[in-house]
Amino acid sequence: MTKDFNGLKKEYRPRSGQIAVEMGFITKAQLLEALSDQVDDDLSHRTHRFMVEIFLEKEWITREQVDIILDELYKDEMRRKGKL
Repeated sequence: MTKDFNGLKKEYRPRSGQIAVEMGFITKAQLLEALSDQVDDDLSHRTHRFMVEIFLEKEWITREQVDIILDELYKDEMRRKGKL
């Protein structure tokens, strides 16, 4: 993968799925499936995967859509900090 998802702050992680649904990149059902996969990974002591990683692995989104999601997360963070 070209992105380093491990560098994302924790407050970004849960919101990426919400943004993907709101932008029409995935469905609510796909988000719920990905959340289930993520929890199963965690409970099985497998490497934690971020939502966008799961979406990519399942070929539900493109790398360009990942960039859009990450850009939206960054903009939201800057707005919260009053920098945008």
